[in-house]
Amino acid sequence: MIPAVDALLKDIRNKRIAPVYLIHGDEPYYLDRIAEELEKVAIPFAERGFNQFVLFGKDTDAGAVLNYARRYPFMAERQLVIVKEAQQMAGIGDKSTQTLFEDYALNPLPSTILMLCYVKEEGKSGLDERKSWVKAFGSKGKLLGVKKLYDNKIPDWVGEYCREQGAKISPKACQLLADHIGNDLKRLAGEIDKILINLHVGEEISAATVERLVGISKEYNVFELQKALTQRDVVKANQIVDYFARNPKDNPLVVILAQLFGYFSKVLLVQSSKDQTDKGLAPLLGVNPFFLKDYLTAARTFTLPKVADIIHAIRRADAQSKGIDTPTMNEGDILRELVFSILH
Repeated sequence: MIPAVDALLKDIRNKRIAPVYLIHGDEPYYLDRIAEELEKVAIPFAERGFNQFVLFGKDTDAGAVLNYARRYPFMAERQLVIVKEAQQMAGIGDKSTQTLFEDYALNPLPSTILMLCYVKEEGKSGLDERKSWVKAFGSKGKLLGVKKLYDNKIPDWVGEYCREQGAKISPKACQLLADHIGNDLKRLAGEIDKILINLHVGEEISAATVERLVGISKEYNVFELQKALTQRDVVKANQIVDYFARNPKDNPLVVILAQLFGYFSKVLLVQSSKDQTDKGLAPLLGVNPFFLKDYLTAARTFTLPKVADIIHAIRRADAQSKGIDTPTMNEGDILRELVFSILH
């Protein structure tokens, strides 16, 4: 859990609730989680029908939102107004609209809780916390920005999420989920929830469990490809590549290349490190000590210059996948060429 998010959730659970909230960033999972927590706590269940409003930015504007915010609760102490995807609200980028929100945030109605959830969309600039209307929310209420987690933090997030649900999960299962699904936390949480429904009481989530319930092939996945490459198992590596080529939808090249790049970049770090102990390497690589033996084996299998060449080859494959230099090559051919260059 991100510390600032954890602190805000604890405040809400303990009913230390502010009159205005502006939460923003490029990780919608946490924005939704904070909003859901506020929905659970802010208004008693029996009063929600008349005093709890969840709006969506594309369907509203500042005038309508503030009309809701300025009304008085119906036979209750307070009301809740949440605007999800506030970045899609009509005129949200206009100075006049921002002034309306600034004026309200500086003088909020004590009986209203107003929350704006502003998602940073890909390719667009996010919320600028230096703007006066944004600062107004922070001065009278809660202002929080949440960034998407780096890929190397995802396995730890998976483990923490499972612990929050009272479940145990193996390090390999954490890594397998992270590699297969990526940093889409909402989808990851959904897949874990699906696994938990099918677990026996006290059963640990193992890699085999993930493979069975999430639909990952036991023999043909990136873990097994990395293993085959490290063992210089030409036959197995090509079998996996052929499987990926036949199932491109479930095994997109961009994801495979990103995972291979991360793997061999860590192998390069191992080879360059003076400290070869588990205690020194685990924090350097940002991995669970359980996986160190894999990187140490690869570091012995490939020379340092060869690993540098492999990383260069992965970058070339990435360029090829974008149509640079070789626009006629398909994903399967690009991956076959890459695997050949790694093994020879």
